[in-house]
Amino acid sequence: MSSIPPTEQSILVWGNSLGLRITAPVAKAAHLSRGSVVSVEVLKDGIMIRPLDQTQRMTLKQKLKAFDPKRHGGEVMAGGRVGAEVF
Repeated sequence: MSSIPPTEQSILVWGNSLGLRITAPVAKAAHLSRGSVVSVEVLKDGIMIRPLDQTQRMTLKQKLKAFDPKRHGGEVMAGGRVGAEVF
C-alpha cells in the first residue's frame, strides 16, 4: 500500500471529454508515467484505474472483436465538402 493520503481533485473539461489530472506523487506511487496504458473499469460506486503492462494490452484482433458499430457509431459529416476532399 502507498503512503499517499486520499486527495480531493476536480474533473476538468478536456476537449469534448472530461479529464482528471494525476499529481506527481500519486503517479509515482501508482507506477504511472507519461504514455502509460491503463485499464478503466466502472464500478458500482466509482471507477478503478489500473496500469497495464505490455502482456495485458489488447491485441488488434481482441479490439475488433469487442467493437460494436451500434455502440461506437461511425464518423458523421454534418455538412458538405469544405476543401479539396476526394471521394
